[in-house]
Amino acid sequence: MDLEFTPDQEELRTTVRAFLAAECPVELVRRVVESRMRSGAHGDPAGTDPAGTDPAGTDPAGTDPALDLWRSMASLDWPALNVPGDFGGMGLGMAEVAVVTEELGAVLAPGPFLATATQFVPVVVRAGNADQGERLLGPVASGHRTGALAVADHPARWVPDGIMATAERTSSGWVLGGVKHMVCVGPDDAADLVVAARPSTSEGGVGLFVVAREHLVVRAERVLDASRPLSSVVVDGVEVPDENVLGDPGAPTVAAALRQAMAEAALGFAVEVIGTCRTLFDMTVSYAKDRHQFGVPIGSFQAVKHKMTDLYVALERARSLVYYAVATVDEGDPGAPLAIAMAKAAADDCQRLVCREAIQTFGGIGFTWEADVHLYVKRAMTAGAMFGSAAEHRLVVARLLGVPA
Repeated sequence: MDLEFTPDQEELRTTVRAFLAAECPVELVRRVVESRMRSGAHGDPAGTDPAGTDPAGTDPAGTDPALDLWRSMASLDWPALNVPGDFGGMGLGMAEVAVVTEELGAVLAPGPFLATATQFVPVVVRAGNADQGERLLGPVASGHRTGALAVADHPARWVPDGIMATAERTSSGWVLGGVKHMVCVGPDDAADLVVAARPSTSEGGVGLFVVAREHLVVRAERVLDASRPLSSVVVDGVEVPDENVLGDPGAPTVAAALRQAMAEAALGFAVEVIGTCRTLFDMTVSYAKDRHQFGVPIGSFQAVKHKMTDLYVALERARSLVYYAVATVDEGDPGAPLAIAMAKAAADDCQRLVCREAIQTFGGIGFTWEADVHLYVKRAMTAGAMFGSAAEHRLVVARLLGVPA
């Protein structure tokens, strides 16, 4: 297994960093966060705009900085990275997606790239047929559509065996029932969602149903991080034709495809957490060098040095595990589920430590709106919880190793 980045991957990272440095400064993130809070687009019922002039996610000028950024990404073919070549994509692997995702996390970039590349594309590729792949992934590769995976029936439960949404068979397709939570889609996104539900034709099986955002009731969730919309999606009474059903509902192959897709989604969030924590660590070290007490930088104090060392070790450990897991996915290694669970647990542990110590080091200023620290802390903490926390993935590790839990 090759754990070194190729020259092409390093060039991709350099290109992404240069693009984001120019197109996604922290001021853009602040515009997105403030506009969503002002309009109530992140689930704050008291934050609506009484004049009705500020649609969700737009700034006072009426533009949507997140959408503008996404269009620029699409012009660079980033949405096509891991879409198979037969469907209009570039046919690259998880490694290339991870390189882009880490850099997006490092600047808190808003937009649907993460959900589309690490949730929607993998599940369609693994569970869909060639016709569905061409019809659903072609628009993704061109940047005209995005996608996400709707799995959780509870805001804090990411277990395939715990799916409660239902799918009733009809003469022409299926009718869904239930509510999905923490879905990476905004109220106005042009997205297709893959909804996981229990089919009436199977005892204990699962089905995957593709539904366009336009046919769903989407309600913004109240979440910590306002830079990325997370929503609850009502699927009650939604009709899905057979052509939009991935695989055979209830078949073991569909359940296996869902598990693999959920694992890749968890890995995507782990990669993003590493990028966010990397920047947060750099900010903290820089502040420790600049902040003076008793006539010397606080970074010269032994206790602060020890903290910075602990953060560095945690970050490097998590990053190593994350990219090892990325390599197992690209090479089809049977140990991928174990590697991914270990990587997600390490990433969540890392963000908890880095976020806590960053706030402690910055002191009172770290809690203020004017400082950028809270933006990174909120993104890292929210991403750390998505698709399973460290505790949940340790249970997965124990199960896969045969350890009683």
